[in-house]
Amino acid sequence: MSTHSLIRFSRHTLKQLKFVLPGGLLTYYFDSHNVFLRIWGGDWRTYGWGGFAARLSILSAAVTISLFLYVLALPLIQGEQPNYRHWRQSGVLSRVIPIMTASIVAGWSLLAYTLGHWSTLGYIGGILAASGLYALAFGLLGLIPAPKVHRQ
Repeated sequence: MSTHSLIRFSRHTLKQLKFVLPGGLLTYYFDSHNVFLRIWGGDWRTYGWGGFAARLSILSAAVTISLFLYVLALPLIQGEQPNYRHWRQSGVLSRVIPIMTASIVAGWSLLAYTLGHWSTLGYIGGILAASGLYALAFGLLGLIPAPKVHRQ
């Protein structure tokens, strides 16, 4: 590995740490992953709607992650590097990115409401805990290297 690629890798990693560190700290402070799992499992008298909301937020997160990985894999699938800057002109990206954006907004909103309503965190705590989980998840996803397709 060349020095240039190590420097680029390090800069990218440092950029992602802006999300991973605060997200990890908020997740640890609010214990939001365990709070979420207790809501999912039916603790705190959340049978019914609480568990349903937790499952919907997980479904939305799964859609978001799946679409993100699909966008990352596009160069391998299509054999050419998509122009991410002009995604509106791309046939595939112009459909995938709005769906992914909607799933991010819906999933985060539902997670914040679920954590705020069906736990002892309250709504402000639920918003902070959901933001921490999303920042941590997106920071970690951002560490996945995008494949490059070299033109022949």
